[in-house]
Amino acid sequence: MKDSILLLHGALGSKDQFASLIEKLKDEFDVHTFNFSGHGGNEFSDGFSIDGFIKETMNFIYSNHLESTNVFGYSMGGYVALKAAILYPLRFKKIITLGTKFNWTPETAAKETGRLIPEVIVEKIPKFADDLQKRHHPQDWKKLMNHTAAMIVALGNSDAIKDEDFSTIQNEVLICVGSEDNMVTLEESMAVVNHLPNGHLKVINGFKHPIEAVDQNVLAKIISLREA
Repeated sequence: MKDSILLLHGALGSKDQFASLIEKLKDEFDVHTFNFSGHGGNEFSDGFSIDGFIKETMNFIYSNHLESTNVFGYSMGGYVALKAAILYPLRFKKIITLGTKFNWTPETAAKETGRLIPEVIVEKIPKFADDLQKRHHPQDWKKLMNHTAAMIVALGNSDAIKDEDFSTIQNEVLICVGSEDNMVTLEESMAVVNHLPNGHLKVINGFKHPIEAVDQNVLAKIISLREA
C-alpha cells in the first residue's frame, strides 16, 4: 500500500497549482489535496485564519480516513502543516515545506501586506489580477486578498508560532527554501530548523518563491526522497 501525502497550497493559491506535481507523485504516493476556504472558488468561512485552515485540514484528514499522512505544504500551507503537527502530532508522518515564511513581526507583516493591495494589483500587475480572478471564481479575489492581509497582520502581532512550540514537534521535518526566494530568508528558515528536534534544511538552487516558477521534477524528487 502506498503512503499517503497531503498537499497544502499557499495564500491566494489553490489546489490546481499542484496538477503537475500530483502527476509526478501519484505512482509513489496516494495523493490528496483540497482548497482552503475562500480559495479556488470555495466559500469564505467565518474563521479565515491559520487556525481555521488547520480545522479544515483536520476535517479533510478525518473525512478521508488518513490515519497518518505525509504532508507537503507550500508557503502558507507549510505553516498550517507545522502548526497542525503541534496540535495533532500522531496524524502526521514527515512534513516538507517550501517557501514558508516564519519571521512574523509587525514590521515583516507590514512589508508583506504592502504587496496585497487589490487596487494596486489591478493597476500595476493586471495579468496577476486576471489570474486571481480565474483561480478563485466565483469568489471575489479582492476580498480574499484583504482577508489574507488581515491574517498576516495577526501573525505579525501575536498569532505566529513560538520557538518553544516548534521544539515540541517530534515529526521529521524538511524545511526547503529557494536560493532566489525574495520573500523567505535562509536565516529565518535555519532558525526554525534549529528548534525542530528532527528538522533538516534544504536550500534549492535556483528556486524562486512562486510555485509556478519552480522545477516540478526537482520538487517531486525532493518530496519523494529521491534527491539528497
